[in-house]
Amino acid sequence: MKRLLKTAVGLALTAVMLFPVYWMVNVSLTRDQDMRADPPHLVPLRGTLEGYRAVLDQQLPYLGTSLLIGLGTVALTVALAAPAGFALAKLRPVGGGAFSFVLLIAQMIPGIIMAMGFYAIYLNLGVLNSVPGLILADSTLAVPFAVLIFTAFMSGIPDELMQAAVIDGAGRLRAFWSVVLPVSRNAVVTVSLFAFLWAWSDFIFASTLDGGGDHQPITLGIYHYIGNNNQQWNAIMATAVVASVPATILLVLAQRYVAAGVTAGAVKD
Repeated sequence: MKRLLKTAVGLALTAVMLFPVYWMVNVSLTRDQDMRADPPHLVPLRGTLEGYRAVLDQQLPYLGTSLLIGLGTVALTVALAAPAGFALAKLRPVGGGAFSFVLLIAQMIPGIIMAMGFYAIYLNLGVLNSVPGLILADSTLAVPFAVLIFTAFMSGIPDELMQAAVIDGAGRLRAFWSVVLPVSRNAVVTVSLFAFLWAWSDFIFASTLDGGGDHQPITLGIYHYIGNNNQQWNAIMATAVVASVPATILLVLAQRYVAAGVTAGAVKD
């Protein structure tokens, strides 16, 4: 009975948490004239695909830009954070603890404050409304977190692996590239996943630094549907459903890497 009760409570809580997702799909299939039905329809009685047609007609460029920004953010984050994490974990430089503390502080800075700072800098450099500018801005959110993740993962890698690489004639850079980084695959996947999701869902940097550009992310594409006198809810929700698909797929594929340990295989090898 206890197991059944726990299962029932778990299912009820899961249903409550997933209801917004269901309602998003429901509204994306509901006609505009049925939006204000009283009581609201729990299922689309007279469904329509107008919202999804709007996505195909209008939102594909926004989706492509978000994909480009997300992949660029992942590449820049891993390129900066992996060597920094290796240095903190294995080279143990002077002031490493203070640097880690600064990284923690950096994650507490509100995004809107950083956006205002980036706006002033980008305005002087002439890089407002550009994809590289958004990639750099989004990376500032991901890099501190990524460095801490890489440091924690790489600290658990046995020093014997490094010593074996040195005995074979490898320098520090070669040991990092050929030994430490492959063993840290789970850390790379974890960091890449979170960096992509942050860039994919970013709105503050996008609206501040790329509000009038030709290449805007999907968050701004959704925002364009909302006006003072016109709110296309089925198009908004259809775009949200489509935009949720890449993130969902990535979460499903990467969950075992995120949850898995990183050093067990290395010790056995």
